[in-house]
Amino acid sequence: MAMQIEVNGKRCAVSYPPDTPLLYVLRDELGLTGTKYGCGEGQCGACTVLLAGAPRRSCQIPVSAAAAKPITTIEGLEKEGKLHPVQQAFLDAGAFQCAYCTSGMVMSSVVLLQTNANPKREEIVQFLQGNVCRCGTHPRIIEAVQHAAKMMQERAR
Repeated sequence: MAMQIEVNGKRCAVSYPPDTPLLYVLRDELGLTGTKYGCGEGQCGACTVLLAGAPRRSCQIPVSAAAAKPITTIEGLEKEGKLHPVQQAFLDAGAFQCAYCTSGMVMSSVVLLQTNANPKREEIVQFLQGNVCRCGTHPRIIEAVQHAAKMMQERAR
C-alpha cells in the first residue's frame, strides 16, 4: 500500500502494509539506519524517533499511525553540516562504547532538553530510564546531556 510520510522535513512515498513497524520502513525503504533494531518490543529504546516531537519506539508504531505526523530520526538532527548540540556532546564526552543505544539516547535527550533546559542528574537518569545501555556508559551519557544543556543555553544567549 502506498502512502506518504514526512521524515526529517521531507515527504516520502513508501509502499508497505499499514501495520508494518515504522522502524522497518525507515531502515529498509528509506535507508535511515541510524535508528536501530534492539529488542523489537519497545523496551530498549534503540529505535527511538521523534513523532510529532515526542520520543516514540519506532518498532511499536505502525507506519500508518505515523503517516499524519512529522518524524525526526537521528539523521534529521544535523542541520547545514552541524551536529545538534546533543549529538556533539555525546561525541565530546565519548558517551558510547558499542554505540548501539546512542541514537535512542540522543533522541530522548533532545526531548528532555526541550522540556527541561537544565536538568539535574537525577532528572536525566529518570528521563532516560527507558533507554538501555548494555555497555554501562551511563556516567558519560549523563555528562553528555549536562554538557549539551550548557551548550544549548550558551547558544540561546
